[in-house]
Amino acid sequence: MSRVLLVEDQTNVRRSMAMLLEHDGHLVLEAATVPDALRVADAEPVEVVVTDVRIDGSGDGVMLLKELRARHRDLEVVLITAFGTIEDAVDAIKGGAYDYLTKPADPDRLLLTVRRAAERAALAREVRHLRAQMGDQDQIVAASREMQRVLATVSQLATTDSTVLITGESGTGKELVARALYLQSARRQQRFVPVNCGAIAETMLESELFGHRKGAFTGAIVDKKGLLEEADNGVLFLDEIGEMPQTMQIRLLRFLQGGEVRRIGETQMRRVNVRLVAATHRSLEQEVAQGRFREDFYYRINVVGVRIPPLRERVDDIPALAELFVQRHAARMRRPISGFTPEAIELLKAHPWPGNVRELENAIERAVNLGSGPLLRETDLPASVTLQTTASAPIYDDERSRLLAALDHSRWNQSRAAASLGMSRTTLWRKMREHRIET
Repeated sequence: MSRVLLVEDQTNVRRSMAMLLEHDGHLVLEAATVPDALRVADAEPVEVVVTDVRIDGSGDGVMLLKELRARHRDLEVVLITAFGTIEDAVDAIKGGAYDYLTKPADPDRLLLTVRRAAERAALAREVRHLRAQMGDQDQIVAASREMQRVLATVSQLATTDSTVLITGESGTGKELVARALYLQSARRQQRFVPVNCGAIAETMLESELFGHRKGAFTGAIVDKKGLLEEADNGVLFLDEIGEMPQTMQIRLLRFLQGGEVRRIGETQMRRVNVRLVAATHRSLEQEVAQGRFREDFYYRINVVGVRIPPLRERVDDIPALAELFVQRHAARMRRPISGFTPEAIELLKAHPWPGNVRELENAIERAVNLGSGPLLRETDLPASVTLQTTASAPIYDDERSRLLAALDHSRWNQSRAAASLGMSRTTLWRKMREHRIET
């Protein structure tokens, strides 16, 4: 969910646009004047501002655009007007606007524009935050051998221009790996352009990738470069490529074979030099077998494959990731929390994390919100972690007897009993609870 500030002096228009954006999952803040908009943007974290160009009595959207861009560098601004000209659109884009739409704004185009603007703002903020945390170096946590092998492969691929297909479950960090590949390559001085194929309507995807000529369709008020041209000499990252319609697979296949793009409504071919990196959580082999994905396109994008293992297969990364996330969210929330108790770390390592790194970060953020001490404890972690971990622990017929014997031998010192059994104190505590062994 992104936070969108909607600036419009006509109440009815503002409310209808707000309802549209809220239905799409955004949290919408509203303002009717330029001063109100500046106050809201200064007081609340906002990713995208959608503003009318003409705001009666208090200024205009272009002035607001300049002021917002000066105050908040990670914020994106979309201008909307009923009196648009080509010159206005060009000036707005040059002035730092993300996009320029005309009234009445097409609902699908407005939603797509806001989604993409929010993604760009979030990405810019995340990159800046990670660079501040890591000394201006984009790094991936790789304490495990599995992730070290992934990064070694990425370093080798960075020296080539081959098309790469990154696979892995949702939340494993496929885009981070794609960025690591880009940052180590000779193309790092040019643009990295990410596209989520599953978030763009099929009718809009061709225009987004290949661009269009003015007048090619309703709403095409200016000539627009596609993302393939935007990524010229850089990297185009196609996330969730398994969601791409087959008609677009054909067009991209032709581009990959010839290196030329043609904007919608034009006959002119334009040569661009783009490295394509794609990612998916689907099994494209199964998609091909079932006729949902083109075989020729699959082999063209899968020149080299990189698999990101799920978090449950790289348990050694969990403590380092958890420490990174607790530092990030404690700093953002200004909470005096510096880490975890050993028992909490053991509990995190024992959880299967079906949502992978994304689920782990969500759990840590929640724990930082609710934690009361300098170290997060087992009781601060979400019940989904503690209960599922407990439920997944194996239980043996003679386990209760072995636990009792170890506890008796250690005079009920749980640390010594756990060591004698070859398990952590947290695991021992869970098993005592399962077998209803009270101290």
